[in-house]
Amino acid sequence: MQQTAATQGNDARQIRRVVTASLIGATIEWYDFFLYGVVAGIVFNKLYFPSGDPLVSTMLAYGTFAVGFLSRPLGGVIFGHFGDKLGRKSMLVMTLMIMGAATVLIGLVPTYDQIGLWAPSLLLLLRVAQGIGLGGEWGGAVLMAFEYAPENKRGFYASIPQIGLALGLCIASGVVAILSSFLTNEQFLSWGWRLSFLLSIVLVAIGMYIRLNVMETPEFAKVKQKGEQIKLPIKEVLAEYPGNVLAGMGARFIDGVFFNVFGVFSIVYLTQTLNVPRTQALLGVMAAAVVMMFSIPLFGRLSDRIGRTRTYFWGSLLTGLSAFAGFWLMKHSGGSIALVWIAIVIPFGIFYASVYGPEAALFAELFDAKVRYSGISFVYQFSGIFASGITPIIATFLLKKGDGEPWLICIYVLISALVSALSAAWIGRRARAAKRRVEWAS
Repeated sequence: MQQTAATQGNDARQIRRVVTASLIGATIEWYDFFLYGVVAGIVFNKLYFPSGDPLVSTMLAYGTFAVGFLSRPLGGVIFGHFGDKLGRKSMLVMTLMIMGAATVLIGLVPTYDQIGLWAPSLLLLLRVAQGIGLGGEWGGAVLMAFEYAPENKRGFYASIPQIGLALGLCIASGVVAILSSFLTNEQFLSWGWRLSFLLSIVLVAIGMYIRLNVMETPEFAKVKQKGEQIKLPIKEVLAEYPGNVLAGMGARFIDGVFFNVFGVFSIVYLTQTLNVPRTQALLGVMAAAVVMMFSIPLFGRLSDRIGRTRTYFWGSLLTGLSAFAGFWLMKHSGGSIALVWIAIVIPFGIFYASVYGPEAALFAELFDAKVRYSGISFVYQFSGIFASGITPIIATFLLKKGDGEPWLICIYVLISALVSALSAAWIGRRARAAKRRVEWAS
């Protein structure tokens, strides 16, 4: 009995160590990636994409933001391939190095006035590197937690690395908000924004130390021990799991659209359309991220109890509908910062977590361990091109088309919610049918 208790204690400690390493690494990666999104519409449009039309400048800046999403599938395929052949841990170390180096270098790129077209070109190149790094990061981080967790707690443990998105966004928004508060607008545009990118070098050093001290997952260790690695995992994924791939990409739609509408585009909408101070808009997003840190694992645990697809189905619908209430409250806030914050915090901090919390486990369960890194990376990153990368551009266009009214944007969010809800329902129906077949066979 003592040996059993000791073994269980060691297992629990190992799970905590792995989950902590996944969370901290994911936080750093998301900080790096979304810092670009936070800064794109308030700095890069002025310093790297100057134009006589502010709308054109903003859309060009968001164009480079979208490029990061275009390069993420490449990172997902590359690191998913080697993650399924060599292991999860080594890929996580490499992606963290790539992401950190690219972010620090962005903070050192001269402006358009200093080096002309080289400025946006270098920014674009480094954004591609960021995308490749994050493309390989997400799948490995959630799999480390998912594959170490007990069967009945996989939704909860796989949701913990997802908190890294909230922490990364919180830190990114918070750092930019603090710099905006203590510096004049001229100082912030001249050199202040660069500090937020250079800070990444400290975070990466901490993350590397922690990640180098975790072990490979038991599930992949078994695959490797049996020599069951697939020669070309992505080919296996597309050939053997086409329905799961499409359904996963559809389920991902509301996640990408809603995050970028409320986490990225809302800052520009509040500051440029409603004339809300930049610091207050950033603090509203940061407050939502703080709430999300607690709501993400809550919904991850709920998915363990009532089912992954049921949680995701209803979460998608509620998340999509909440956009109407959120933008209505922003528009009719009458300058009240408290109302603006409520309009962001409730939809983004609570409803959005109902899909993002169970999402990692939902996608991981679509694939066998032999191709799981490649499978979930492809689903998450490839769908991000359409669901995430172009959303700020679409939202900017729809706002212009609606003469400054946000309702076309809300309809776009609702359509994405319906696609995700139907995809989750299909995944659930197919999983139940497979379970019945196994029961009949036995």
